[in-house]
Amino acid sequence: MSPEENKAVVRRFYDLFNEGNLEGLGEVFAADALDHDPVPGQAPGLEGVKQSVAPFLSGFPGIQITIEQMIADGDRVADRIVARGTHTGEFLGIPPTGKPVTVKALNMYRIAGGKIVEAWHIEDVFGMMVQLGVVPTPGEGG
Repeated sequence: MSPEENKAVVRRFYDLFNEGNLEGLGEVFAADALDHDPVPGQAPGLEGVKQSVAPFLSGFPGIQITIEQMIADGDRVADRIVARGTHTGEFLGIPPTGKPVTVKALNMYRIAGGKIVEAWHIEDVFGMMVQLGVVPTPGEGG
């Protein structure tokens, strides 16, 4: 596949995420996809991807990802994204706060056969927790 076709696979992933379509993730992730940065206890493969996405969809219904930059080289796609949502559902045991959040992330994917087979990602989880009021703003103590 061309770099542009590989970018389209990643764009489709974000479309599915923005639609809240967990079941559709099989369109873009291989059944045995390898997440190099799993959350503790995350299952392997596609089921693990669904497991890592689900808390965001339930904790922040209507959450939307915006792609700020995307580049591709061969079978690799890298991007810089921003997710925006409002915490109106339970998220990882945190009761709804009603607070809006903006979370930045960097991701890299390897595409083979039209599907994501490997993923690396770094999200600003600490910044999100500060926005939710779960941890104090640095310098404010606690």
